Amino acid sequence: MGVTKHGSNLIQITRLGAFSCFLVKENDGFSLIDTGLPGSAKMILATANALGAPIRRILLTHAHTDHAGSLDALSAKLPDVSIMISSREARLLAGDFRLEANEPQNKLRGTFNKTKTQPTQLLQDGERIGSLEVVASSGHTPGHVSFFDTRDGTLISGDAFANVSRTIVTGSLDLLFPFIAFATWDKPRALESAKRLLALEPSRLAASHGAVLEQPQAAMRRAIDAVRLS
Repeated sequence: MGVTKHGSNLIQITRLGAFSCFLVKENDGFSLIDTGLPGSAKMILATANALGAPIRRILLTHAHTDHAGSLDALSAKLPDVSIMISSREARLLAGDFRLEANEPQNKLRGTFNKTKTQPTQLLQDGERIGSLEVVASSGHTPGHVSFFDTRDGTLISGDAFANVSRTIVTGSLDLLFPFIAFATWDKPRALESAKRLLALEPSRLAASHGAVLEQPQAAMRRAIDAVRLS
């Protein structure tokens, strides 16, 4: 597991070379974006402790196991922490995999993490949690969200993008990291979400898989242009 600081407010915690979660510095401590694979809690807590600030809230981009896998372990250690996820994704976190009538009736893909921990707040598109704006970015999963740091333009994109061997839109195939393609629910929605995220004009792209990318707009645009929906 590795720890890397990007800019003034973002700390990337990575396991197995390509699975990341993020601490975002706020005035009252840290917001933790995703909880990583199962077994990540000890390192996440140690990182926050070494940096001298508490974790105040956990924000989940979506309910896949590599993003919510350590939620129960962390909430047991941090009983007062706020747990936040989109209302649509909260159903998946609770083990309800029924699709809504107005959604594409594609099979849900990937491994979902059914947790004992229940959210304390359901995230809405456009709301602000500290410095972070919630951005609905459905496609990889039905209720996927990203987070945009309004202070410096950092986009924490969850699995809306990946940046392992190159920048891709979720659902596109990277032979060095095929998992994100195999775990994507609806590629047309993912493409529209990618366009929406690019329109934010981010200064930094922090995807959950791969390196954090500075000045990412050209790479994001190439990734969007490369998408084939057939």
